[in-house]
Amino acid sequence: MSDLKPDYRPVGYSRAVHGFALALTLSVFPLIWVGSLVTTYDAGMAVPDWPTTYGYNMFTYPLTTWLYGPFDLLAEHSHRLLGTVAGMLTIGLVLSAWKFDSRTWFKWWTLIVLLAVIGQGLLGGLRVRWDARTLAMVHGCTASLFFAMATSTAVMSSKFWFHADGRLWSTGSLARWTATLMALLSFAQLTVGAQLRHVTGGASPQFFAGSVHLHLTLAGAIVLLSFVLWSSTTQVAAPPTRRSALGLVLLVLVQVALGIGTWLVNYALPWPELNEFLARYTIQAKGYAESMVVTAHVATGSLIICFSTVATFAAWRTRAVRATRPEGTWQWKKQLA
Repeated sequence: MSDLKPDYRPVGYSRAVHGFALALTLSVFPLIWVGSLVTTYDAGMAVPDWPTTYGYNMFTYPLTTWLYGPFDLLAEHSHRLLGTVAGMLTIGLVLSAWKFDSRTWFKWWTLIVLLAVIGQGLLGGLRVRWDARTLAMVHGCTASLFFAMATSTAVMSSKFWFHADGRLWSTGSLARWTATLMALLSFAQLTVGAQLRHVTGGASPQFFAGSVHLHLTLAGAIVLLSFVLWSSTTQVAAPPTRRSALGLVLLVLVQVALGIGTWLVNYALPWPELNEFLARYTIQAKGYAESMVVTAHVATGSLIICFSTVATFAAWRTRAVRATRPEGTWQWKKQLA
């Protein structure tokens, strides 16, 4: 007798499709981190040409030149290579979806994801070609949108998405709408933060103060929503919604601490006369510790959008199944490993 154990999978689920979607999602986070580092160090023009790198094909640019060269060159060229990895994974996602996934709408969705990653690459390239700081800000904001698209694709291709057809999870309306509002406000918060991050000396004090106040107001709303979402998913919500809600609470608390740190390393330490360390501390533009705090703040903001997306799609998926198929059926396909 064979000692192979049966592998049960819901009908319609494809390991290849979900694998590419998950790999794409995981690749976007380091891409955003390094992209944030590029902005932190003002390294967007470290390579003045595009799509080439100092005349070389970016894949044949001498390794020792950028790996052991100036840090701004390392950050910018690494960002380009990571972007290419995301693009290749998106192509793999499209090909696998059109071959293995039976859902027509999902196949077309993957093509939209491919167009989005191409558009994101063009934005980055035009930012270099035109040396446009405004495009750099737009490029940073749309990066988080693409992160949300990749995350939603991973959810829609997961076993949970098909598994939901046979379970009676019933996510309440409060959790569904809170998760949705959380995702929208998180992106709005990131957009306002991008305005502050790319502010120039030409901005008026009123504009800067207004942006700071709006940023703080949105931060307060997101903190409140994260706890409301967590409390509303502790009982009957689907597991991805519950886990994402808990993750959001933790991420938001970390983000608040990073936000305070970002303000301190960028602008000023309050009441320095109360502490000897504060009195001796001098803000260092592009210092290592300062840069890591600022970059982590931006990257964590994108993670909050990612987790909010998971919570939103999982919550609405279980609501849709509950409404259309109250009893639900779980179909299985038995395969030998």
